Amino acid sequence: MDAFKLLETFISVVDTGSLTAAARREGVVPAVIGRRLDALEERLSARLLVRTTRRLSLTSEGSAFYEDCQRILAELADAEAAVSSGTTRARGHLRLSAPAGFGRRHVAPHLASFRLAHPDIRVTLDLSDRLVDLVREQVDCAIRISDLADSGLVAVRLAENRRVVVASPAYLARAGIPRSLDDLSGHTCLSLGESQSRGWTFQLDGRPVNLKVSGPLECNDGAVLHDWAVQGLGLAWRSWWEVKDDLAEGRLVTVLDAFASPDYPIFAVVPERKYLPQRVRSFIDHLKAVYGAPGYWD
Repeated sequence: MDAFKLLETFISVVDTGSLTAAARREGVVPAVIGRRLDALEERLSARLLVRTTRRLSLTSEGSAFYEDCQRILAELADAEAAVSSGTTRARGHLRLSAPAGFGRRHVAPHLASFRLAHPDIRVTLDLSDRLVDLVREQVDCAIRISDLADSGLVAVRLAENRRVVVASPAYLARAGIPRSLDDLSGHTCLSLGESQSRGWTFQLDGRPVNLKVSGPLECNDGAVLHDWAVQGLGLAWRSWWEVKDDLAEGRLVTVLDAFASPDYPIFAVVPERKYLPQRVRSFIDHLKAVYGAPGYWD
């Protein structure tokens, strides 16, 4: 039997949760689905599913293979669509993920011009500060603002970014200006909370230093921390793209600049794959052009 048909059947069984449901979806009897699974496992010389009368469960090999199958079949569909259309015009469903605050300001506003240039692409944008699993959640491209040296993802640098400690003039007039990292312990620090925050990163004597901070106010939404800082409730460690307007207009000022952390570049990341769909490549090129325009980050 065609290898790709076996892969499709395997994915269908996992997605539906049973041979019967998969058979109903494909319009065959359950025995046919069972024979296809047997043929696939024999072909691979590996057990992919543990089948009992009550339930199905993936083996560790099956779980890894399931993710690979999803990626392979998605790439095949993209390749077939490009060939059958007789053009390299980008098309299909583009699934994107971006941090909520950054996505609202620097991704969503540019999708109108992207769609104008690529009308055959349908876009789904997920704005969330959680770290999505691109393969498992079938996300084509995610925006990440961090050091990706050990992530294992294919990353394209879109722009530079730095983080700064900011506070309102009113807060600093009341609490004083921190001059050293040790001074942070005597200040109200607005943090993401222990479950979200990995601490604030600084540079001391040429080496990165990570400090855990705490205070009476915590929130898992960076936009709220930003608003609290503007209101004069404490110090916040925020990205330049988020606070640059407040700094220019005097609502916030930076402190501890001598200890500023290394840059946290803005990346577009995709699952590691040899074939990158044209719709993803077009989107990345679009953002690079937008972000690279003179004065965009000023």
